[in-house]
Amino acid sequence: MGTAYHLLDVLEFLRRTGLPEAHEGIDDPDLVEWRGGDSRRWREEP
Repeated sequence: MGTAYHLLDVLEFLRRTGLPEAHEGIDDPDLVEWRGGDSRRWREEP
């Protein structure tokens, strides 16, 4: 889908796939694979 730079980007990507209530499962590993952080901790861009 693309690169998310903020949690709202992730929620928008999930909304576009038909999951409008994705915020309820944002920490569900079956929905989101976090790399370099999690829903509350983001990796600094180089």
